Amino acid sequence: MDLHLRGKRVLITGASKGIGAAAAEAFAEEGAHLLLAARNGEQLKALADRLRSAQKIDAATSIVDLRKAEDLARLAREAADIDVLVNNAGDIPGGSIDKIDEATWRHAWELKVFGYINLTRQIYAQMKAKGGGVIVNDIGAAGEKFDANYICGSAGNAALMAFTRALGGKSLADNIRVVGINPGPVGTDRHVTLLKTRAKHQFGDESRYKEFQKSLPLGRPAHAREIGDLMAFLASDRAGYTSGVIYTVDGGISAGWG
Repeated sequence: MDLHLRGKRVLITGASKGIGAAAAEAFAEEGAHLLLAARNGEQLKALADRLRSAQKIDAATSIVDLRKAEDLARLAREAADIDVLVNNAGDIPGGSIDKIDEATWRHAWELKVFGYINLTRQIYAQMKAKGGGVIVNDIGAAGEKFDANYICGSAGNAALMAFTRALGGKSLADNIRVVGINPGPVGTDRHVTLLKTRAKHQFGDESRYKEFQKSLPLGRPAHAREIGDLMAFLASDRAGYTSGVIYTVDGGISAGWG
């Protein structure tokens, strides 16, 4: 299926690895030009070089910390001509309410919650001025299937779900679509780190983290590319009447698996 993304310009945050890198691959294979943003410049450059060579597309990079207002403003300027924004940066830690102090909670939300909101605010205005665009928010299924041991993430994701639905419910008046994706477990480095923390707490041995994956649908987490491919589809005109909704990709966990 041709997604009609060839020549479109796409900004992806948190693009150096995991879902962000998988999304970059998906968009590049469709012929889109990329602006990849993250804090890790070395990984970002390697990804951009590989995609530029393999897919014959433009792939620029921007080393930014979206917690910093000046970095966020610079990225928005660099992205003045983009057609698609993929909000993906985030590193909210696991832990129960007694384990996540105020400083940790605020630090986490500055990147994922306020990072999404503040970048969207600037990019939305630019898209409106140029006649339209698409914003895809990578949120997380913990925002609908609440987890006391990931309380900071559950609360933050629920806020971003509301933000996505509220904005996307009216955004087509500006020819802008706003959609969200709630991945469940995805086989990224971050997923493994969270499971190792859980295994260390529960078993006293982080190497037993794979035991938690056996009970997942299909006995595995989602592949990052399964999320990236959905991002590309939702950003395309094949989904042109879709806005203000959130797609859950968790193998049925939030619907009652297990």
